[in-house]
Amino acid sequence: MTTTIALITGANKGIGLETARQLGARGFTVLAGARDEGLGLAAERQLRADGADAGFVSLDVTGDASVRAAAGWIEREYGRLDILVNNAGIARGNLASETDLDTMREVYEVNVFGVIRVTNAMLPLLRRARAARIVNVSSEVGSITSMTDPASPLAQMPMASLAYPSSKSALNMITAIYAKELRDTPIKINAANPGYTKTDLNHNSGFRSVAEGAEASVYLATLGADGPSGILWGHLWSADGPADAYGRLPW
Repeated sequence: MTTTIALITGANKGIGLETARQLGARGFTVLAGARDEGLGLAAERQLRADGADAGFVSLDVTGDASVRAAAGWIEREYGRLDILVNNAGIARGNLASETDLDTMREVYEVNVFGVIRVTNAMLPLLRRARAARIVNVSSEVGSITSMTDPASPLAQMPMASLAYPSSKSALNMITAIYAKELRDTPIKINAANPGYTKTDLNHNSGFRSVAEGAEASVYLATLGADGPSGILWGHLWSADGPADAYGRLPW
């Protein structure tokens, strides 16, 4: 039986590594993309120890040459790609009134431009799959509706930085536009909301585990033919709702 080939960017730790582990547990071949070779090979060893068919792929989402080389390697080794999880992301920044443009550029280079760079490079390989899936790891803080709704816990959070939330809002629109372009193909693309997950990104302040945080990405990566495309889906954080609720989030 032909295996499913899945590439996860930023897969050397946190939600990315756990997403690779969960997909590997389903019998998929998981390609752990990472820009640091040592960390990437360590992730490969960990995934293999957990029983996954896993390999490290050198991939810096901010570098054109690195992304092209990764796409070329996947083409030579596998000839196609079934799943792309654009997981790599960074969080930087201060209050809007204190934000400098260099910080904005740094965050957008990874969280926004990196996603476009990787997606466009991998699309020829994804088109060769029977029904490919693309998952862009976004965040509920990118939902303008949730961030401005007085009834939402997100609106009550301390003042957020400008760079990270706005980059995720941009990523949500990017997801919607790709979905429009790909709507007459079997490829589905969606944005995943992991929820407030305990990772290095937030200095381990989140209240969800990485196993929980990866669930949205894995769900969207394995959608059936009747699944949606072009939505933000994942953990639903509400003031009085269940802690483990999942569903569609507003843009």
